[in-house]
Amino acid sequence: MIGFIGEYESTIDTKGRFLLPSGFKKQLPDNDGSVFVINRGFEKCLTLYPIQSWKPIFKEISQLNDFDPKVREFRRQFLNGATQVELDNAGRLLLPKNLLEHASLEKDIVLVSAVNKIEIWDKNKYQQFFESFSPEAFSSLANEVMNKKKDDNLFNGRQN
Repeated sequence: MIGFIGEYESTIDTKGRFLLPSGFKKQLPDNDGSVFVINRGFEKCLTLYPIQSWKPIFKEISQLNDFDPKVREFRRQFLNGATQVELDNAGRLLLPKNLLEHASLEKDIVLVSAVNKIEIWDKNKYQQFFESFSPEAFSSLANEVMNKKKDDNLFNGRQN
């Protein structure tokens, strides 16, 4: 399983390309480490999936019930704009114009680890996101999320 750690800044050039930071490149597997799927994030950012992370998600989505209207709606929303991209010889990725517009990316960006994928944010929006989140709010969120995980594991018969 791929797992990313880190936060890096980069710049988008006039053609919509950015250099994938070497810190992330070093964390990619040797095989297929240059192929990605880029997609809209749940917030106003983009999500960059290494192909190895994308394939199981796509397989799971492909197996959902087509007769369920919520499944069709989810697929449309989630897959809308998903594009396969590859690192060029200079180690850059080209961002599709529609996705650049979705996330309001113009020049300065921040790439951040999100477990098995990378989120791409406009630098100013990313800073605003963290400036608006107090340490107390983060502590409360961490407590809620991590205790829910514990409760879910106990409910499912698993212990940590």
